[in-house]
Amino acid sequence: MKNFVVKTIANAAALAVAVWLLKGITLSGENTARKVVTLFLVALVFGAVNFLVKPVVKLLSFPLFILTLGLITLVINALMLLLTSWLAGRLDLAFHVGGFWAALVGGVIISIVAWAMHVILPDEND
Repeated sequence: MKNFVVKTIANAAALAVAVWLLKGITLSGENTARKVVTLFLVALVFGAVNFLVKPVVKLLSFPLFILTLGLITLVINALMLLLTSWLAGRLDLAFHVGGFWAALVGGVIISIVAWAMHVILPDEND
């Protein structure tokens, strides 16, 4: 349970940094409290997408991993962010990614920040 909370906090922080740095990724709400709640809900959706969908996509695209020496990971991360944006729209969450290039750069930012947050925050495996 603790690991789940840590990963959700790390995802929320990573998404917040991406929203802050990129014009193509937006998070809206009436006030700060509503934005924070939306951010954590989007982090939960993002975590679910990465847990359920990403392994299947990585398995199916394994030949591309070999062919591109792993660079396809950037595209897969962008697609997972776009899927999160689409699901957030279906769930009436005020989170939107404005296109593939914003998702690509956002995926890189989210990966770096999430990694840094996992280093800083305690984990059950530590």
